[in-house]
Amino acid sequence: MHLEIVPIEKPEAVNFILGQSHFIKSVEDLHETLVTSVPGIKFGLAFCEASGERLVRWSGTDDAMIALAQKNALAIGAGHSFIIFLGEGYFPVNVLNAVKNVPEVARIFCATANPTQVVIAQSEQGRGIVGVIDGSSPLGVEGEEGIAWRKSFLRKIGYKVG
Repeated sequence: MHLEIVPIEKPEAVNFILGQSHFIKSVEDLHETLVTSVPGIKFGLAFCEASGERLVRWSGTDDAMIALAQKNALAIGAGHSFIIFLGEGYFPVNVLNAVKNVPEVARIFCATANPTQVVIAQSEQGRGIVGVIDGSSPLGVEGEEGIAWRKSFLRKIGYKVG
């Protein structure tokens, strides 16, 4: 067995969700969940089938996001993993609980727009996701100025009121 790092390739502003599920039905169920959670959502999703034809199965509403999902799913190549890319202006916070509630979803590794690396284990049988490196390490502890900025920022973008 050996470990490999696979970087997620995407535009800076694009968010994605990386997870693991257990059944080919995930593709359709994730699609339905996304479009019913946020009407008009732009996304692409890809799922790495772990048996049978072992294809990257896919769906979505946006050709660019679908292409990103397919490309990154092939690079990750871990059985039963899925990746969802959200079009600009759409955020995991709006769909993450719904995605987690899809019966086939077994695990979410991350939901982020940060630069991300996926840690992959490769054996004779195949590939699996060990974990992710999401963004960069902290440079210190938040002070009063940081707290004020955070609170202001969340209100500015509409995620908190008052």
